[in-house]
Amino acid sequence: MPVDSSAIATWANLVTVTRVLVAPLVFWLIPDDKGGAWLAFALWFILCASDGIDGYLARRHGTTTLGAFLDPLADKVLVLGAMFTLVTRDVFWILPVVIIAVRELGISLYRTFVGAKGISMPASKIAKWKTVTQQLSVGFAIAPLTAVDAQWLWNGLLWVSVALALISGGQYLWRAHAASRAAELTRSAPSRSVP
Repeated sequence: MPVDSSAIATWANLVTVTRVLVAPLVFWLIPDDKGGAWLAFALWFILCASDGIDGYLARRHGTTTLGAFLDPLADKVLVLGAMFTLVTRDVFWILPVVIIAVRELGISLYRTFVGAKGISMPASKIAKWKTVTQQLSVGFAIAPLTAVDAQWLWNGLLWVSVALALISGGQYLWRAHAASRAAELTRSAPSRSVP
């Protein structure tokens, strides 16, 4: 049975809120050395997989306004929190993480700004791939099998996610500009009188 778009207590929202609440536990479990930890990796894997679960529940029962706000927020809290934790552990270099964080903050503010003007900016496929590469980068950096012996893998994925973040950010700006221009032209076009 579809839920009302203004509903707060939905299964999808419960999964999303749980992801945000459990995220600090993952950050705490990331070890101080660069060897990784199975428990941190297992919990990271579960939290990343639960993103698909709340998406499935939202599609099945209907999306809500709160869910549309919370889901991308949960992704950002999870990914950026883990990345900055890895920076403090001297695993990730700070530069790519700062680039990603600035892009996320900038696009979130821009989406809010254009959303107030009635312009929708749904997530693009490139942005979804960006999130997946970020999650994989963190996952491989904390998995004991790849944390030390495959640094090229998680470091490469980190830089791929930087590239995808910048490309998708530019894509959002271009689409919002085009939508804004189209709305402006529609408003300024002279109305034709029907004969």
